[in-house]
Amino acid sequence: MSETVLLLGGGGREHAIARAIAASEVEHTLHAIAGNRNPGIVRLASDFHEHDATDVERVTAIAEEIDATIAVIGPEAPLEAGVSDALDGMGVYVFAPSRADARIETDKAWQREFMHDNDIPGCPTFKTFDDTADAIDFVESYDGDVAVKPRGLTGGKGVRVTGDQLSKAEAIEYMTEAAYDGWVVEERLIGEEFTVQAFVANGSIRVSPAVQDHKRAFEGDEGPNTGGMGSYSAPEATLPFMTDAEYDAAIDIINATVTALDSYKGVLYGQFMLTADGPKVVEYNARFGDPEAMNTLPVLETDFLEIVTAARAGDTLPQLVFSPRATVCKYAVPEGYPTDPTSGSLVTVDEQTIATVNKRYRDDGGEALLFYASVDERDDGIYTTTSRSFAVVGLAPSIAIAESIADDALSAAGEGVRIRHDIGKADLLQRRIDHMDQLRAR
Repeated sequence: MSETVLLLGGGGREHAIARAIAASEVEHTLHAIAGNRNPGIVRLASDFHEHDATDVERVTAIAEEIDATIAVIGPEAPLEAGVSDALDGMGVYVFAPSRADARIETDKAWQREFMHDNDIPGCPTFKTFDDTADAIDFVESYDGDVAVKPRGLTGGKGVRVTGDQLSKAEAIEYMTEAAYDGWVVEERLIGEEFTVQAFVANGSIRVSPAVQDHKRAFEGDEGPNTGGMGSYSAPEATLPFMTDAEYDAAIDIINATVTALDSYKGVLYGQFMLTADGPKVVEYNARFGDPEAMNTLPVLETDFLEIVTAARAGDTLPQLVFSPRATVCKYAVPEGYPTDPTSGSLVTVDEQTIATVNKRYRDDGGEALLFYASVDERDDGIYTTTSRSFAVVGLAPSIAIAESIADDALSAAGEGVRIRHDIGKADLLQRRIDHMDQLRAR
């Protein structure tokens, strides 16, 4: 049986998913739907449909037209819009959660209350508020620093942490001016963040190596939060600042969460803060991370579509095999990102430079991969949108070599983009290690 796969989304994460699907030995054709014409996905897909992926009526019409058998949803907005439910209802197997289960991401208040009610470990102290004035009163009276989170989706840019990014007065000003319905206010977690992504179906949970994302816009972890400026992973499942036991504790939290959700399928992304007391849940996402998908999928040796078809058959998911290589991902973003990004500028990417880098590092077991993200391909070139433009991922036997590959490959970037070059560098990694050593010693 030949599969007809429908991929929703047009970012770097979706380019990584498209690459994993295209490499499958399962006979298939790939179709994609996105609001922007991502040239990386266009090259891999049999057909590219330029439409809003949250438009349920249009998405289901395309699925019916192409006789889709499988759908993979990349971003969170279509999940909240109910696209997964609509496709499931017409007989397309969707490797993504239902709208109800996706609340683990789309409704932060529901997520925290769910964790509390089901005694899931790793939940910080929190309170939820429907009224902004009540939330502000609580922040003012709270003895200590807090994280303030809008209840709904914010593209990874809505959280503010006092004592780190801003003062309590500035947090209250932010809450006063922001037009969000509902808030979660919780204790500030101190430690090092990391992510574990899990494939989930039929009670099976298959986890990936840990990844560390870098949310802050500028080098040295300065500036506002972004959707993620880049990320890295190690050749093993853990990260340099983490013990095996701490990684296992995070997996235990994911297992408890999936058990409580009962019917969850798709990818569950756990974002954790490794504290002196072990991992705590910062948040859950109901899909692959971006950029973390670009770290995890290139080292996944298990056939992606074989995982999905096993899920559809009701089978236990296959054990996942990952290549023992480190990855370092660095994004090129428009000037002004994330607060005032320049859009509509021509993006220049010299792909021959990346090919040259691959030749240079081949004997070291390394390679560079290019992933296009939120760009729009037109007849006369590729143009920026208001989000991240493209990413380069270095893969190698060590983080140090992977970082060098990514940095060298980024010489392919033309003008008008900005890059955090410090991601994956030795001094930044050592700061993470020293930080956790200090926390554990207290």
